[in-house]
Formats: sequence, C-alpha cells, structure tokens
Amino acid sequence: MTVDERTPRAEPAGGCPMAGPHQDFGDAVAPPYADYVQLDRLLSLQHTRTDVPAELSFLISSQVMELLFALLRQEWTTAGERLDADDLPGAIGTLRRSSRELDVLVSTWDLLATLTPGEFGAFREALGEASGFQSHLYRHLEFLLGIKRAGVLRPYTGSPRVHAELARSLRAPSLYDHALGVLARRSLYTPERGADPSRPYQPSEDVERAWARAYTDALPDLVELGETLTDISERWTRWRERHLAATLRALGNRPGTGGSAGASWLEQTVRVRVFPELWTMRTLVEPSKV
Repeated sequence: MTVDERTPRAEPAGGCPMAGPHQDFGDAVAPPYADYVQLDRLLSLQHTRTDVPAELSFLISSQVMELLFALLRQEWTTAGERLDADDLPGAIGTLRRSSRELDVLVSTWDLLATLTPGEFGAFREALGEASGFQSHLYRHLEFLLGIKRAGVLRPYTGSPRVHAELARSLRAPSLYDHALGVLARRSLYTPERGADPSRPYQPSEDVERAWARAYTDALPDLVELGETLTDISERWTRWRERHLAATLRALGNRPGTGGSAGASWLEQTVRVRVFPELWTMRTLVEPSKV
C-alpha cells in the first residue's frame, strides 16, 4: 500500500461527508487559524531569564493566568451591566460561563505544583521582586468581587493608565453590589444610603435575611443567581487555596518573591470569603414544603 493510498484525500466542500479540512489557502502568509490567534506573536512572548527548563512552565502558567484574569474581568463587568438592566437570564448565563473559566484558572496551579523547591530556587533569584500579586488584572478581579483596598493602588503610580483604570474600578460598584441591587428592586431589603462602593464590603444581617427570604420563598431566578454567585465564591477560594499549596510546595515558609511573608500571609487571604451572606444565610433558610 502506498502513502497516497493510506492517506484520505480531502474532498471538495459539500462533497463526501468524510472530507478533511481545506489545505490550500492561496497566497496567505499563514493558515487562517494562525492569523486569527496571532500565533507568531503569541509564541514570541516567552522570554525566560535563565536556562532552567522549569522556568518556561512557570512563565507560561503565569501568562495563561493573566489571559484568564482579562477574560473574567470582561465576564463579570458584562454580568454587572445585565444585572443592572434586570436581565437575570443574561447575567446568570454569563456568570455560569465564568465559573467554568474559573475552573480552568484553578487548574493552572497543576503546572506550578510540579515545581520542586530545588527547581524553583534555581531561577527564583532571576524574578527579582516580581510577584503575581502585582498583576493589575488580578486587582481588577478583587475589586469586582468586593475586596476593596485603596492602598493596593500604590504600586501602579508609575503607570498612569493602569492606575486610573484601577481607581475607577475601586470606586465602581462590585459584582455583588449589582446583585444586591436586584434584591433591593425586588423589595427584599433596603440598601444603606450613601454607601461608599470603594470601601471593603462588610457583611450585613439585612442582606443575609434578604437572601434567606429569596431561598425560603423559592424565588427561582434569585435562587439561581445566588447559587451561581456561590459557585464563583467557592472557586475563588479554591484558587487561593491552590496558590497557598503551590507556594508551600515550592517555597516552604520562605518569604514571598514580592516581599510578603509568603505562605503565612496567603493563609490569611484564604479565609476571606467573597459574597459572605450567600454562605451564612443558609442556616436561616426554612425547609422546602415541596
């Protein structure tokens, strides 16, 4: 049997259902896929600082996280706009998609968890003071989740555009604020007048009772919204837990690269739950009568 006989021949479009993809793109410099994802440019961005093979895995994992941060920022911004417009089906659909994207974000730690202390230590010095917590996209996500701290803007004073974007995000309502606006318009609770959205979110018994009432009365769209936001909260905590575990595996109790106390500091961040009343209200929900 010749090579030609073993290899299926591509049929014209609309021909044999077993036809393979097009192979002839005329005078195109690169196949359309490479052009669409800007493959050459993408693959030109991996510049390691050492010859340690494990550094490439660390660099690519970090770049993938940044892309996912950018995607989640867009998703949660869109979801907030839809909540403000009382488009709950649209908002919930966007939030559900983002929870799957968070699953991918969490799984990126699987790559970094393969680094042994010796491997990470072999290129760590080349990172200098670089730390993932300096990511402005990560800060955007924190602000969208209601984790607001004006002090974290200081590292970006040398980048006016980034600083201005973060300052606007700090002052803007969080994703949870948009969700609570829906509860307020349903007359489930009365928001505090003059509340400053740039302040860290503080749990409220009124909000807790509002969510409990929505669940007890089985208001389907609000229950679905609450469960979807809880999925996001759970995955965010899982991402921080995986960050802590990867840090302990690679660094032990050494200080972090960005000057933090390392694992001991990360342990404090793991305990911070976003959308807190969606967790605490569950003890108040009355059993279903169905």
